[in-house]
Amino acid sequence: MKRGITVLLSLCVLVTLAYFTASKWAIRHQTITWMDPARNNRPVEVDIAVRRDKEMLANADMITLPVAILNHGNTVKFTEYSFVANVFAARGYLVVSIQHDLPTDAPMVTKVGEIYAGRLPQYQRAVANIRFAIDEIKQMQPNADYDHLTMVGHSNGGDITMYFAKMYPDEIKKVVTLDNLRVPFMTDAKFKILSFRSKDPVFKPDPGVVPDEAICEKSGITIVQTAYQHTWMSDRGPDEVKSNIQGQLDKFLEDDSPLKPVLTDMPKITEPGPVALYSPVKN
Repeated sequence: MKRGITVLLSLCVLVTLAYFTASKWAIRHQTITWMDPARNNRPVEVDIAVRRDKEMLANADMITLPVAILNHGNTVKFTEYSFVANVFAARGYLVVSIQHDLPTDAPMVTKVGEIYAGRLPQYQRAVANIRFAIDEIKQMQPNADYDHLTMVGHSNGGDITMYFAKMYPDEIKKVVTLDNLRVPFMTDAKFKILSFRSKDPVFKPDPGVVPDEAICEKSGITIVQTAYQHTWMSDRGPDEVKSNIQGQLDKFLEDDSPLKPVLTDMPKITEPGPVALYSPVKN
């Protein structure tokens, strides 16, 4: 009996590896740099990941691609989350990974006592990057759903993700964070949230960022407590860590099927929480 279970588990692992390997080769990546004229021609570099067959169907007006926006962590490049981007792309998403920081930007400094420990200017800049990138990619791929975004991010990118969701809750489909530390979770959202948490001696979330278990259960928030270090949650991390995150993320995305019943009892957001008043510059 034990041998049979072992064989079955081995087969499951092989099938999973084959799925992601085949999907990786079927995914097209493209890096583009756009210049934002509204911000002194600031360069906004993006990596686009999409399944070739899904892209062909979208170009033929046969399907509408769901959209995922991927936000990198501090000191990590936008191209260093391919293990996450490929999961979404394999599921048929149009994935847009955005480079938010430039070498010419002022260094990010933590200021105790200020809102989000002084990171608000970085979040505001990232929101403008996201808005600009979406406007640009719409011209390339009009057959995608830009009104119901899935926001994804690691560390500071996870805080950007949560901040954007607070500002534009009606435009969000799902939120996935990998160990965001500053911006508190939304607990009254109409969308689901998945968050992977590290067990790191250095990187700790600020008080009040991660809700307790009872609130998470009530609010549709899934917290995955891991033994991983904070810095492992990118392409730089160990393969085992990346594979485990891929597997759990893929399960989280399984309920995207249109045959699933639509939940109608989730409350509509009336108060987005502590978000500073800000309106990103329009083209």
